[in-house]
Amino acid sequence: MKLLTPIIVLLVTSISLLTCSTTRAAPPQDNDSTAIDAYISRQARRERGVEYREARKVVVGDLTHDANPETVVLYTIESQHGGNLYIQYLAVFVRRNGKLSPLTHVEAGGKSVRAVELNSVENNSILLDTMSYGPKDAQCCPSVKGATKYVLSGRTLREQKQTSKT
Repeated sequence: MKLLTPIIVLLVTSISLLTCSTTRAAPPQDNDSTAIDAYISRQARRERGVEYREARKVVVGDLTHDANPETVVLYTIESQHGGNLYIQYLAVFVRRNGKLSPLTHVEAGGKSVRAVELNSVENNSILLDTMSYGPKDAQCCPSVKGATKYVLSGRTLREQKQTSKT
């Protein structure tokens, strides 16, 4: 029993330390997701639509030449006012006092406009692949491949160029 008591004490102490060391505040990524979710939810309510959450894409990169990364989000709001419309938005979030804050957003695509896919942030630009509508394409199915990029100018996202891929 004399040998068993120190082993039990050691075991209980180890379990206590392990439990304490794994219990900590939520990581910043969770707080970032919460800020992004809240922003998109507010916009969806204003438009009387819902976010197509599975289509959301988030990338991080420097858009302002200050070596501090911004968070770029491509998201889709659909079913505005009960219809079958959908709009794809591109939003930029900046970190202020350790928290993500929305800076700006722009319509980047949508039904009967074009479909966009967020790729990356490189050389202070947001890079996207596009699918535009050809003359005989149905509203469901754009077929013309392309690419575009957006740059941040102050608090405004500006589309820089659009090219077709053949």
